[in-house]
Amino acid sequence: MEVENKKEIMEMIRKAGSEEYETSWDEKGIPKSKKKSEIKKGRISRARGARFELKVRGDLEVQGWILDKWTNNLDLEENKIVKAKRKYNPFMKLMIIGTGFPDFIAFKKTSEKNYDILGIEVKLNGILSKIEKEKCKWYLKNETFSKILIAKKGEKKSAIEYVDFKERYGE
Repeated sequence: MEVENKKEIMEMIRKAGSEEYETSWDEKGIPKSKKKSEIKKGRISRARGARFELKVRGDLEVQGWILDKWTNNLDLEENKIVKAKRKYNPFMKLMIIGTGFPDFIAFKKTSEKNYDILGIEVKLNGILSKIEKEKCKWYLKNETFSKILIAKKGEKKSAIEYVDFKERYGE
């Protein structure tokens, strides 16, 4: 056995037996260890994001927008919109909907026969990843949405700030 592999295996064994780490095995039987403190941070962060998402939804509904969860995603390799994959939560034993990008679709009647259709992506910090930026550009180029707004936490505690994707990132 090579020295590098031996060190790696010994480190896995140490983590598996440690109280600091939680170990699970993937479908191939390979152990994956995560720090318990990091797991807790992730759980808290996801909960904060979900609460903020509900707050944004309520705010836009008060402004007269009709909102729904966007359950599609964009496959950049195939260059088409596909149904978003559902996630399974083994602890609650249910399928979670809500993995689409952007988070919401919103529409509002502007005239007798016209509607504004927006894509709303909710981010606490307001920063999109490179892939998310590419998806936004595709949606705007293909006229899926007339505008994409990024909802982020404002300066004041309860404020919500909406940033137009085109204004922030250009085309």
